[in-house]
Amino acid sequence: MELDRVLIADDHPLFRGAMSQALKAWAPTAQVMEAGSMDSLQDMMADAEELDLLMLDLHIPGADGFSALVYVRAQHPDVPVIMVSANEDATVISQAKSHGAAGFVPKSASMDEIGKAVDRVLAGETSFPDWADSSDAGDPSEVLAKMATLTPQQQRVLRMVGKGLLNKQIAYDLHVSEATIKAHLTAIMRKLGVRNRTQAVALVNQLTIAPGFGGESGMNEGGTP
Repeated sequence: MELDRVLIADDHPLFRGAMSQALKAWAPTAQVMEAGSMDSLQDMMADAEELDLLMLDLHIPGADGFSALVYVRAQHPDVPVIMVSANEDATVISQAKSHGAAGFVPKSASMDEIGKAVDRVLAGETSFPDWADSSDAGDPSEVLAKMATLTPQQQRVLRMVGKGLLNKQIAYDLHVSEATIKAHLTAIMRKLGVRNRTQAVALVNQLTIAPGFGGESGMNEGGTP
């Protein structure tokens, strides 16, 4: 099945534009529509004819949790939905699947990964990240064990990444080079068993970290792992 009409529902114009470009690169003749809120999503889906696919942000304004997904599956059951989110927690992905999503695409996904996910869903299949099926993905003890392997400086870098800081901002705040931060992130991702910084943050978000974990004492300002 070819992609003729697709709706992207996300509150960030820049992300909608990037996703639109990715989809048009995969399906040049596709008509791409955009919605920035739950209200506009409802209006556009009510008026849209023969919509092939909905790319739905997990946190679209006007919706609570998976309410937007539940609404679409109830009102437009023939329209497949691929959830899109920066939250790559395996539990979130599992919930998306249980609420009727046909796929899940992390916002860190490459153009090729997006295209392949769309192809599978349009073919009537599902498309969810393989790593989300890991049996230990939601085990707090496993996460704690992985976190314990990080040095204090790596823990500090990870916390700053979780706040949305860029590498250059972290390097400036820690008085080290950007190359040092990149080296820390490489080591962090290897120790945590994840592929990118988004997954690293999602893994840590599974925990309520006790006060003092990764504290400031003993930090190596030199930035070496």
